[in-house]
Amino acid sequence: MNGRALREAAIALLAAMAIGSLLAIAYGARPAEVWHVLASGTWGSGYGVGQVLYKATTLVFTGLSVAVAFRAGLFNVGAEGQMLLGALAGGLVGTQAGALGPLAALLVALAAALAGASWGALPGLLRATRGAHEVITTIMLNFVAQAVALALGASVFTKESLHTAPIAEVARLSRLSRFWPALHGSAASTALGIALATALGVWWWLFRSRPGLRLRLVGESPLVAASTGASVGRTTVGAMALAGALAGLASIGFVQGYKGYYEDGCASGAGFVGIAVALLGRSHPAGIVLGALLFGTLSQGGLAINALVAKELVDILLAFVILSLAALSPEARRAFRRGV
Repeated sequence: MNGRALREAAIALLAAMAIGSLLAIAYGARPAEVWHVLASGTWGSGYGVGQVLYKATTLVFTGLSVAVAFRAGLFNVGAEGQMLLGALAGGLVGTQAGALGPLAALLVALAAALAGASWGALPGLLRATRGAHEVITTIMLNFVAQAVALALGASVFTKESLHTAPIAEVARLSRLSRFWPALHGSAASTALGIALATALGVWWWLFRSRPGLRLRLVGESPLVAASTGASVGRTTVGAMALAGALAGLASIGFVQGYKGYYEDGCASGAGFVGIAVALLGRSHPAGIVLGALLFGTLSQGGLAINALVAKELVDILLAFVILSLAALSPEARRAFRRGV
């Protein structure tokens, strides 16, 4: 992130804090006390740290999903639906993967990635062949994904709640508290390590590989990319498929690391917050990791401050940051310009 990006991010966050302070006063609370409780409820205890890391794990994946699309000049608003179907695929495959032993966890993750990639490739194909704007199609496909999950629920979920049977024990990921006892009770798992490794892999692919260079060239100037022999259509489909795969992988923290099964609503909000993470991190994997930690802190902090103000205060702050960063982000403006 360059100096200008850091200034814009700081402005957006400071403005959000100012608005949050005003809302806290409107609720009859003291802003200093609200921010203190938020900080102590997150980074002030082992459990809080673990919950922040758990929430950040998902946001690293969804942030990378949005960022890859941004780099290709596209705007993926469908990470939530892609993650939902990834979680469903992983949950269903995980129930049958016990016989594979150590490979079971890998198979579940691959199933999640493939389901997300398939759902992401569809708006990419519509964009490449019909010129349909991916913002519209990905938003619509979020609702279709929810309908698909609910339709399958009538036959494969338990009656008590909308979730699959537990996945095989060998397909689950270890909790971080196994290695860091202070995190006991939190949902943080080794999915965090996978998320960080994925961020490193995406960085290398985007900035050190020829396909990544081609994708960025298409995003910056489709006409120039076409003149060099690059297929803009194939790159568009491939970028959205990769974005979908990353969003599908976002489900492993929940399905394999936390609950051990797919549950309806497990992707709620993750895709849209992923947009803010990508915007804050300026579509760079290192910035996305930092942005995920920040928004993971805000998400967990919303629960901590619920005794003082409504936890929806954090939702308002997140929405304000998303809108502010979208207005300031050149990647978002470029993606919208390509659709008009």
